[in-house]
Amino acid sequence: MTTPRSIVAVYPGSFDPVTRGHEDVARRTRRVCDRLIVAVAESSSQSKRHLFPVPERLEIMREVFADDHRIECVSFSGLLVDFARRMDAQFIVRGLRAVSDFEYEFQMAQMNRELWDGAETVFLAPDVANSFLSASLVREVAALGGDVGSFVSAPVLKRLRRRFS
Repeated sequence: MTTPRSIVAVYPGSFDPVTRGHEDVARRTRRVCDRLIVAVAESSSQSKRHLFPVPERLEIMREVFADDHRIECVSFSGLLVDFARRMDAQFIVRGLRAVSDFEYEFQMAQMNRELWDGAETVFLAPDVANSFLSASLVREVAALGGDVGSFVSAPVLKRLRRRFS
């Protein structure tokens, strides 16, 4: 008798900071996998100025997902497909907020598939309440003194307040 293989998904991103939209996608991904690896990219394919260093982003995310033993938060460097292969992932999950996200994400999915034929990408739309939300927008509003409490979890809000106080 063979033991069924565990279904592993990788959810990559910069998560700077992790928003309720990211949380929604991660928690809903658990419906279709046994283990979710939320992977913080140490380098980005897009040039971004980061608010929190990678170790602090990981610490925040581990607090946010502390209630779920099936979500593991780690960082990675290099190609996503190499990381996904090392993690024995069956698929990569990406969130799509708007049609404008699709073209870039589709190109990345196709490139990943060319680099590794085992790279399957699943796209999830966030809950409608989070469809406009982006980490960069949260950073900007927080930096200008706006209340972002409904867009991020308590551990994130605490660090944003400390950063911008």
